[in-house]
Amino acid sequence: MKIGIVGLPNVGKSTMFNAITNAGAECANYPFCTIEPNIGVVPVPDERLEKLSKMYNCDKVTPAVIEFVDIAGLVKGASKGEGLGNKFLSHIREVDSIVEVVRCFEDQNVVHVDGNISPLRDIETINLELIFADIETVEKRLEKARKMIKSDKKYQEEINLFEKIKKVLEEGKSARILEYTKEEMELLKDTFLLTLKPILYVANISEEQLEKIDNDTYINEVRKYAQIEKAKVIPLCVKIEEELSILENEDKIEMLEALGLKEAGLDKVIKASYDLLGLMSFLTAGEPEVRAWTIKKGTKAPQAAGKIHSDIERGFIRAEVVTYDDLIREGSMNTVREKGLLRSEGKDYIMQEGDIVLFRFNV
Repeated sequence: MKIGIVGLPNVGKSTMFNAITNAGAECANYPFCTIEPNIGVVPVPDERLEKLSKMYNCDKVTPAVIEFVDIAGLVKGASKGEGLGNKFLSHIREVDSIVEVVRCFEDQNVVHVDGNISPLRDIETINLELIFADIETVEKRLEKARKMIKSDKKYQEEINLFEKIKKVLEEGKSARILEYTKEEMELLKDTFLLTLKPILYVANISEEQLEKIDNDTYINEVRKYAQIEKAKVIPLCVKIEEELSILENEDKIEMLEALGLKEAGLDKVIKASYDLLGLMSFLTAGEPEVRAWTIKKGTKAPQAAGKIHSDIERGFIRAEVVTYDDLIREGSMNTVREKGLLRSEGKDYIMQEGDIVLFRFNV
């Protein structure tokens, strides 16, 4: 699962990628510093793992991970090949969701590609290029379906669907604002529509803006736009996050306290990105390892077991499940068993976030 970080040049996109991954992607004050996408695999912050490792006295802790891709900055006209347009669009097609970094800070020392700060304009610049690319894709599909309907009436469903999407796109809106049936989503699988990908907006702000997050004009511009798309907005001072990312844990905690922050903003971005992909974690705990396993929301127990090993899925008998909260409250698995809090679940059980599981199987 890949998450593409996008934005106009000089909005703090590559700086944020560096801070998230500590990958050292080049970062400079001019357009197109990033040309080929940089890729970083990032652990998903999960305080539960540390508590479980202390409970079981084990040193090996393996968190869930997600992959971030730093995609080249985009400019107006990308859908027609301007700047690095074709590369930008092809790289976005390869990711599963999008984190769009929007510049909301004033700084005369950091040039803006359009000369002045306007978050709404910046968002629309990127999204309109994605919309133009999607219109081209939809028109090609409509042309093909209209030819095929002469010999097969089933293509009427495609025509209806793509005409509905085209209408929304031509209004300057993203395909993700529409509701789709399961059948429609199946038809859309191979279209790779860019504006159908789930999106998260990161409002890059200054340190001074941290004190007025709720009523900052620029941040509220982003929030208003995101509301239409039912998307989340995370205000983030990328400059501070870059400083935090190179600190040892104790120093990081001290700096967060001094800033009046409960957790690093990047941790919020990583968790929100994980959720954006429709992912969740179940846990396994004991000696020698405590581990978070990544599955799609709605996954049933046998398929979750298959994430550990295909043999466990093939020979699945049952899942012994306790919630994380119950185990932490009771203090041990023995107490959990005594109080009847350890459940035995079968093949139809849908896994829940934070389930601690032992799979029983026979092969």
